[in-house]
Amino acid sequence: MAFWQTALIALAIVWGVQMVGVWLQMRHYRDIMGSISATWSDGRVGAGNARSLFGKGVILVLVVGPDDIVRRLLVMEGRSVFAKFKPLPEFEGRRLDSLRDSAFGENEKGRAQALAAAIAQIDRVANESKTESGARLATA
Repeated sequence: MAFWQTALIALAIVWGVQMVGVWLQMRHYRDIMGSISATWSDGRVGAGNARSLFGKGVILVLVVGPDDIVRRLLVMEGRSVFAKFKPLPEFEGRRLDSLRDSAFGENEKGRAQALAAAIAQIDRVANESKTESGARLATA
């Protein structure tokens, strides 16, 4: 009986550590998004993710100016809740169109999938804003 009690206590402790880790990771995500919106009020932000059954999960945040120039590209990847966002400065200053094809190699499929999702989100927001501005001009 003592084995089962010890196993349940250990499981509860591991679950508690995971809850704290998820809370810290979500706080880090909110801090990053808050700093992006405080730094740049114009332009667009796209976030994409890629999940893997046994590999690393990836979350990517892409910040693009109104001129479609990449201002910031951040990636968080790992197998645990202790992963943090890391900037990829080699992509900053490039045009968004240059990232559409294949910014990452074959070994970085998770990053490529997350980048495609972020770009799709940016495109969707850009198309919605064009449609709204066209509708406003038509009613004016």
